Amino acid sequence: MGETRLVIGRELITEPSHTIPASKGTVSVLLDNIRSAWNVGSIFRSADGFGLAHAYLCGITPTPENDAVRKTSLGAEDSVPWSYHKDAVKLAKGLKREGWRILALEEDRKALRLEDFSGSTQRSVLILGNEVTGVDPELLKFCDEILYIPMQGDKKSFNVATAFGIAAYTLRDIGK
Repeated sequence: MGETRLVIGRELITEPSHTIPASKGTVSVLLDNIRSAWNVGSIFRSADGFGLAHAYLCGITPTPENDAVRKTSLGAEDSVPWSYHKDAVKLAKGLKREGWRILALEEDRKALRLEDFSGSTQRSVLILGNEVTGVDPELLKFCDEILYIPMQGDKKSFNVATAFGIAAYTLRDIGK
């Protein structure tokens, strides 16, 4: 599935696989083609706050090697293990083969309201997509569940970092 970079702290380690050592949580996040370094940094802070196990950064998503990510994350990039993967689809296929439950946060006709989700989050990865185009349809094909956050205003979606915070808060206790 290609080379994986696993970063714990500021030391860059090249791993032959995407398997991540056991960590504090059972939920990880996969950020695919997130454009904003500030959103990525904010997601790191929330991931730390909710005890997520890992952050998979894919495509054009900036990594904590970017100053804006580090500035916004306020050091959370040191407490949330992360890795960079060029191809999110290839990563998702591999995670699925290894038994990971694949969830996506996306407005889709097949999506379930986030608050109605009651499935297991054991070894789950939550996919968040591009701020404008959403989750890649090729990634949605691998999902066990597609979730959405109902909107009450005129806009169709929340900011990606805000949406992640809502989802991580909601998912944190499911399956315990």
